[in-house]
Amino acid sequence: MKRNLMMVGVVVASAFASQAAMADAGGDLAKAKNCMACHAVATKLVGPAYKDVAAKYAGQKDAEAKLVTKVMKGGSGTWGAIPMPANPQVNEAEAKTLVKWVLSQK
Repeated sequence: MKRNLMMVGVVVASAFASQAAMADAGGDLAKAKNCMACHAVATKLVGPAYKDVAAKYAGQKDAEAKLVTKVMKGGSGTWGAIPMPANPQVNEAEAKTLVKWVLSQK
């Protein structure tokens, strides 16, 4: 019994560590790729706050794929008149990391 409880504790701690690593990776990548020049986590700058993006797309099954495309190719009209430019410096794997991080913001 004691061994089972210890194993559960290890699994839970590992899950929290993975989430923390993803949070650091996504936030660091957003800074490195200049996403933070137009976006912030909690407040609107040129583009919407990441927490607002997460709220808008919460529960949408296709949100991740849709947003990965927007990160890479840009988009317009969803958040107003100012378009989001394409980001050729972001590859697909990086876009997925960024989008997962954005969608995790609350």
